[in-house]
Amino acid sequence: MPGIPAIEGAPLAARDMLLDTASAIMREGDMVDISLSDLACRSGLNSALVKYYFGNKAGLLMALLEREWAGIVASVDALLAKEIDPETKLRIHMARVVDNFFATPYVHRLLMRMIRESEPAEAQRLADSYLKPLMNAYERLIADGVAAGVFRPVDPQLFYFTVIGAADRFFSARLVLRHCSDTDVLDEALRDRYRAHLNDFVVAGILVRR
Repeated sequence: MPGIPAIEGAPLAARDMLLDTASAIMREGDMVDISLSDLACRSGLNSALVKYYFGNKAGLLMALLEREWAGIVASVDALLAKEIDPETKLRIHMARVVDNFFATPYVHRLLMRMIRESEPAEAQRLADSYLKPLMNAYERLIADGVAAGVFRPVDPQLFYFTVIGAADRFFSARLVLRHCSDTDVLDEALRDRYRAHLNDFVVAGILVRR
C-alpha cells in the first residue's frame, strides 16, 4: 500500500479477511458494531492491521458498508437494464432483497447509523450514493410497470419503505422468534418462506386489479 509501511507477516488478503470477519461477527451477533479484540481473535490477524488498512474501527465499518451497498446498487442497475417485463423484474428484485438481508442483515441498520453519526456533508454523500439510487430505481421500475399497464401508480418512496423496512425488520427479529417460537435461527428454510411471502404480498399489492 503506497505511503504506508508494510507490517511484517501481513497476508495479502488480510484486508478482505478483516471485512469478512467483521461481517460474520455482526451477522451472527445481530449487531452493527464489533470489538477489535473479537475481530483479531476470529480472524487470527493482528488488530493493528485495522489501523493499517482502514485508519480505525470506524474506517473498517465504513469500508464494509461501502462494499456491501456498492454490490446492491450495481445489482439493481444491472436488473433494470435487462429486457424483461416489469413484473418479472420486481419479483427478481424482491427475491434479491431477501437474499441480501439474509447474507448481511446488518447492512441497512449500519447505513442508517453512519448517516446519523456523520457530519452533514458525509451523511448526504452516503444518502446520495446508496439510498437515492435505490429509490430512483423503484421510481423507474414502477413507472415502467404503470406504462405497461401491469402496475398501479404508487409512491416510489413509500414503496421503498415498505420493501426495505419489511425485510430489515424481519432479519432483525431474533428476539421475537426466541420468545414467541421454538427457535431464533434464521436459516435457509425460513429465508425461503419469507422470500415467497414478501414477494407475494408486495407484488399482489402493486399489480393492477383485474
